[in-house]
Amino acid sequence: MENGAVYNETTEPEAKVPRRRLLGCTLRHLWGWRLPFKVLQTIFSFVAVVCEEVVDDCITCSGLYFFEFVSCSAFLLSLLILYVYCTDFYESLGEDKVKKL
Repeated sequence: MENGAVYNETTEPEAKVPRRRLLGCTLRHLWGWRLPFKVLQTIFSFVAVVCEEVVDDCITCSGLYFFEFVSCSAFLLSLLILYVYCTDFYESLGEDKVKKL
């Protein structure tokens, strides 16, 4: 008993924390033709928002306001999709929740 055989270590050694990439960026879930397509979609929707803001005056603005809503919504949703699929947020949510989203 005096040699310390009774008292064993009760805790496990600390595991090393895995290194995370800068901003957690990964292209594992968005690969092939999908990545360039989503990037182009985001760029085109941003260009649409900018082009809509260039218009100074209009005769009937209801169509322009609808176009502004649609292009701004498309831009924000495209950014959200790129963020979810290209960062570690995909693993945080889980695949089933991402598909529901």
